[in-house]
Amino acid sequence: MKIYGLQKMTLLDYPGHVACTVFLNACDFRCPFCHNYELACGTSPAVMEEEELLAFLKKRTGLLDGVAFTGGEPCLHKNLPELLRKVKDMGFGVKLDTNGYHPEMLEKLLNEGLVDYVAMDIKNSPAKYAETCGVKAVDMEKIRTCIRLLMTAGIPYEFRTTTVDELHEPEDFTQIGELIKGAEHFYIQVFTDRDTVPFEGMHAPTREKLDACLAAVSPYVQDAQLRGAD
Repeated sequence: MKIYGLQKMTLLDYPGHVACTVFLNACDFRCPFCHNYELACGTSPAVMEEEELLAFLKKRTGLLDGVAFTGGEPCLHKNLPELLRKVKDMGFGVKLDTNGYHPEMLEKLLNEGLVDYVAMDIKNSPAKYAETCGVKAVDMEKIRTCIRLLMTAGIPYEFRTTTVDELHEPEDFTQIGELIKGAEHFYIQVFTDRDTVPFEGMHAPTREKLDACLAAVSPYVQDAQLRGAD
């Protein structure tokens, strides 16, 4: 498997761990606020082969204790379980970022004990899901299945929504809350504009709007927080 990016150390991407972050390419969504759009659409070049990543990790044994896999969408890669097994066999914890649209792969990874922490994006309320993903249609049953898988897997997980002023309203978070009712952790992430974001005209919500979104979702989950707010 080819690797499309490597952040050699992070204290943020894998909660409670000193980790590195591995970027894989390709995604079936085209979110207009995506920070990694070149990875998502497949135009970014690979930076190393799988063997080089494993060699890097071998040298970091004892210095790093986790590896976070992100993208793109890692679950699109059929060889993902094999790679994660190799990383686990080296003694590292594995954190997975996913868009929650590949329940078969997610179930396989969970059943085989190949992930230790999963962060799943909840893009928006069901009625606005496809628009927010930049696609014509979304099968919400796939999203709901992945939510159920994580909530019953017995491993740490989080749900999160990157909030864009032009795409999200507080009432959307009531519906998001209904989707993930009973979840342990939910984070409202604040959109930050970057050069890699594909579309102009996207803005972060005001703090007042963020607080209203948080208030709307909080009754449905055990712990809801703002992440990246001033």
